[in-house]
Amino acid sequence: MDKELMTLHSDTYGKVRDTVLTAKNKVYSAINFAMVEAYWEIGREIQEAVGDRAEYGKGLLQFLSAQLTAEFGKGFTIANLRNMRQFYQAFENRYTLCSEMSWSHYRLLMRIDNADRRDFYLKECASENWSVRQLERQINSFFYERLLATQKEHRAEIQSEIQTLEPKTEPDYILRDPYILEFLDLKENVKYSESDLEKGLIDKLQEFLLELGKGFSFVARQKRITADGDHYYIDLVFYNYILKCFVVIDLKTGKLTYQDIGQIDFYVRLFNDKIKRADDNPTIGIVLCADKGDTMAKYSVLADNENLFASKYMPFLPTEEELKRELERERRLIEQNLTEGETDEQ
Repeated sequence: MDKELMTLHSDTYGKVRDTVLTAKNKVYSAINFAMVEAYWEIGREIQEAVGDRAEYGKGLLQFLSAQLTAEFGKGFTIANLRNMRQFYQAFENRYTLCSEMSWSHYRLLMRIDNADRRDFYLKECASENWSVRQLERQINSFFYERLLATQKEHRAEIQSEIQTLEPKTEPDYILRDPYILEFLDLKENVKYSESDLEKGLIDKLQEFLLELGKGFSFVARQKRITADGDHYYIDLVFYNYILKCFVVIDLKTGKLTYQDIGQIDFYVRLFNDKIKRADDNPTIGIVLCADKGDTMAKYSVLADNENLFASKYMPFLPTEEELKRELERERRLIEQNLTEGETDEQ
């Protein structure tokens, strides 16, 4: 068989293979959603039969489990039937179920007590095509709470917009603080360098992009820019297609300093001059640091420049109590800024 004929055969095989895989995926999705709908219906029937009669419910679940397992095999334990009932209780409206979501997705979602929070993760998961692991990570890293804590003056408006899930095109809505980098497996109380942090982020780039938020694509590490014969190296560069701009990140393993802020400001100005295209929005700069003080955020160019951010990273997933303390600190800072702004106006 000559080379040209072999190429034609290979091209045809590739197309046929893609068709088969697409069909298999469709069948898998259809079966998966049929199972989700069946579990919802089972949950509804159990709920309607049991109502508020807890003792009757225990006996009914035992009976159903024994009968269904004898006829259909595994999958109908008492625990699973209880999950199906809980599934129905969390999603009483059948039409809100998403065909993109598997039973494993819903088992995570139905354990979220707050309805607004649960609905947020449901819609985000469907629109962003999160895997079960990605959904679990976003829930455990308090994605919803951190988005609500975005540093904006009009908190009520932010919450309303988040719940409606309209596309966000402002940096404050896309960028996060803090960033949770537990996927790096950094050792606690062990000194590590900025190059270690950079290497870890590159090695775990997929997880880091997920942590960064929506719309990010990787551009470069140690991006070199030359000005007046001097070379400058930016730790990480991304492009965000929602914000339509470059995002440059400078990594710091210590507490934020005035020099760090001046450096990221310089990088952003240089990037705008040397790299940014005419149809791009102004470059965003982020200093990703282990700790940041209120004074630096208040009295430096961070307070006046909407495209400069100092974001704290946490190498370990915070407890709920730690997160509450962090959000409370941010709330006090925002209220203080609002009060001072009103005083200045008077």
